Amino acid sequence: MQATITVLSGDGIGTEVTAVAVALLQEIAALGGHTFTFQEALFGGCAIDATGDPFPAETQALCENCDAVLLGAVGGPKWSDPSAKVRPEQGLLRLRRHFNLFANLRPVRAYPMLARHAPLRADLLEGVDMLFVRELTGGAYFGARQEQGDGDTAYDTMIYTVAEVQRVARVAFRAAQARRKHLTSVDKANVLASSRLWQRTVTQVAAEFPEVQVEHALVDSFAMQLIRTPSRFDVIVTENMFGDILTDEAAVLAGSLGMLPSASLGEGTFGVYEPIHGSAPDIAGKGIANPTGTILSAAMLLRHSLNLPEEAAALEAAVQSALEVGARTADIAEPNLPTLSCADFGERVRAALRKVH
Repeated sequence: MQATITVLSGDGIGTEVTAVAVALLQEIAALGGHTFTFQEALFGGCAIDATGDPFPAETQALCENCDAVLLGAVGGPKWSDPSAKVRPEQGLLRLRRHFNLFANLRPVRAYPMLARHAPLRADLLEGVDMLFVRELTGGAYFGARQEQGDGDTAYDTMIYTVAEVQRVARVAFRAAQARRKHLTSVDKANVLASSRLWQRTVTQVAAEFPEVQVEHALVDSFAMQLIRTPSRFDVIVTENMFGDILTDEAAVLAGSLGMLPSASLGEGTFGVYEPIHGSAPDIAGKGIANPTGTILSAAMLLRHSLNLPEEAAALEAAVQSALEVGARTADIAEPNLPTLSCADFGERVRAALRKVH
């Protein structure tokens, strides 16, 4: 297998966590006889500093000529002025829109050995294994927006079409078919017109997947049930902004925001893979970031873009094995276990990978 992967390390801890994931992908390549070529490009705040653009043309060209993108994180205090005309997050939105990456997959799994780090009783975490499918190129993040007058009035438009909802719903239903055959669609149909269209469309698509049980949940009620009874959920499909918020909430089930990966996909095999956490400027450069979310994002890259499911499973098993024998970064530290640096955690996973493979 030959593949080209563009690495957008971005800002803050992005450089640290992507370096670990790249090293493990190189290990996978060596163990499996594959050839992975990595090309690096500027993206986010560092790209603004260098070029004035968070998603420069040179970076876009490299992304267009690769099999997948591994992304770290973007943003930080240096670029956080809300009145700034150019911001790192604009690069993310343009990247998603340019490649039509409309489906964002965010798996959430509770590891028993990390239960003490979640603000829930351990019994509530038993069996927690869910997949969020977040619509990624519509809604309020992409609708018309404007500040009016002297800036004392502003609006953002949450807009969806039937076609947009249909395509992401089908991704979610197909995922549910391969899992526990249960899908929860989250909306705010009692208030929002866009949510009523969302709910009607998901109901129509459900007829194509009769073996999948479907339930509809209002976003506020779902946010509560996600904490009260998390193990009952399997696949959750929702719109862009709700998905952004709910998956950060769900991160507490895994014990740390640093544990969760994501894959942003379109119609083909190309995808962008990144942890759901931000650039964590408070710990950037200290070498203590948790690279698990990025490592698991690399596993998703292997599975979805490179069609290497066995290698993906091996990398995921290596992460679990490392955690089981006590590998811990600062955010998931245990009283009687040493705390590892970002790079050292990666080495523990590498050692486990060699045993698993």
